[in-house]
Amino acid sequence: MHPLHDMVVITGSLMFSCAAMADILLTPNQIMTWPTRSFDGETHYAIVEKDGVKVLQAQSRGQASARYLEREINLNETPYLHWCWQVSNTYPGLNETTKAGDDYPARIYVARKTGLFPWQVESVNYVWASTQPQGATWPNAFTQRAQLIALQSGENRVGDWVAEVRDVRSDFAALFGSAPSHIDGIALMSDGDNAEGNATAWFTHLGLSSTNDAPACPQ
Repeated sequence: MHPLHDMVVITGSLMFSCAAMADILLTPNQIMTWPTRSFDGETHYAIVEKDGVKVLQAQSRGQASARYLEREINLNETPYLHWCWQVSNTYPGLNETTKAGDDYPARIYVARKTGLFPWQVESVNYVWASTQPQGATWPNAFTQRAQLIALQSGENRVGDWVAEVRDVRSDFAALFGSAPSHIDGIALMSDGDNAEGNATAWFTHLGLSSTNDAPACPQ
């Protein structure tokens, strides 16, 4: 798979929550309007009802494409990225530090521009890993300008909704030694192109907020 920073990006739309005007909620309906960046085939995205809630479904059958939003987001106002995710399965036996194993049933990217050219981008990838241990970090096999964090790992929580909250600026500081005041884009995907894996991921409650409160995931 080619690095995500190669994608051509256009601006999407944001929805501000009623609870706090600074907070940003990115709904499944909005994500479906985002452009697609294809790496190898097309991950199938759809809005489905799951556990009584309409969520975004990302289904990979040996393909890889991301839905992405380019938008400058102020981390001084909304430093915390939050979401709920669930996966159908992982990919046992992968070496996720290699190009052949760079597949994840679910991942979310945040990116910041570091220069004027398209390749001058740093990204943090939050992944549901198959073999790398929970909490592990490592560089993407295609570019060290993308760093990965395994928030979940293996089969332990497969089939469960899991809530995540990340301090984006702290993650950039830990992985790149920088503390950016803003990010320039968000993307999500399910991919299985390198190892020809099949998996389905579901996402909801994606957004950024001023507090580190965990989202209330479906039950």
